[in-house]
Amino acid sequence: MSDRSLTPELLLGAYAAGVFPMAETRDSPDVFWVDPRRRGVIPLDGFHISRSLARRMGRGSIRASMDTAFEAVLDGCADRQETWINETIRQLMLELFRMGHAHSFEIWRDDELIGGMYGIALGGAFFGESMFSRATDGSKMALAFAVDHLRRTGFILFDTQFLTEHLASLGALEIARSTYRARLSQALEVPADIHALDLEHDPQAVVQRITQTS
Repeated sequence: MSDRSLTPELLLGAYAAGVFPMAETRDSPDVFWVDPRRRGVIPLDGFHISRSLARRMGRGSIRASMDTAFEAVLDGCADRQETWINETIRQLMLELFRMGHAHSFEIWRDDELIGGMYGIALGGAFFGESMFSRATDGSKMALAFAVDHLRRTGFILFDTQFLTEHLASLGALEIARSTYRARLSQALEVPADIHALDLEHDPQAVVQRITQTS
């Protein structure tokens, strides 16, 4: 599909229908729709925090934020040898951020951005798009803060698109397309509000809540 025919509104409709866009490479002019036979999800009550991750989150120099550096997170996710984030997708994500549908979770060490992830929110569904790390566990910490915040603000589905070994170690699992579609339909009817609460800034509180619910 060419960039001229792909609009933010069309993109949101695609997510609501259970499909998402990708590009072959960073320089590819077109995007294509993906509808995996099996879908990766993170149960919001089943995120796994290892002891080493909990210790790293508790270090005083680590802090988290939401929606304060969306473009930097987006570019951090694309800053790799092979990426599906081409310029069309990048511009659409920036527009969805301006519209209030795309969100980022950032992890800082002092004033350095060391990890983050971003995704799309629709109803009670959050579609995790990509994440990156510039320091050990940077993306894992971003996911931990995201899971805690999404659960606290009423979300019931965290879609990771695919299941990777990295995500599986954090509690993610695969479900069939039909199961995913049913859960997505239910989630889209939930009036979750990602801004209903401020992001939790106490890492120990995040660890404690996740440990109690997982």
